[in-house]
Amino acid sequence: QVQLVESGGGFVQAGGSLRLSCAASGRTFNIYASGWFRQAPGKEREFVAGLFWGPAITRYSDSVTGRFTIAGNNAKKTTYLQMNNLAPEETAVYYCAEKAGTATEFSKWGQGTQVTVSS
Repeated sequence: QVQLVESGGGFVQAGGSLRLSCAASGRTFNIYASGWFRQAPGKEREFVAGLFWGPAITRYSDSVTGRFTIAGNNAKKTTYLQMNNLAPEETAVYYCAEKAGTATEFSKWGQGTQVTVSS
């Protein structure tokens, strides 16, 4: 199975930037897409960004378009999320996830990394 570990979270002031990393191990050969999600206090988990590995297509939520960039390094089995111009409302636990080629949803999840944006 696939194991995912997020890193790179931390404390940043509004307008600042962070880069998150998601390292995958295990059986990663059949991963079809990687994604980033976040869950703020009292809120439901929401989609942030996704990367389809075959044609390298990226998708973003409307709220982060133009500020966030998702990228992947297949050799390092790592997915990155560059987050620029962060706002306090984006304080959340950020999770990476993977979707297998035969799956209809993201089914592998990391433990999450905390991102705190101060005003």
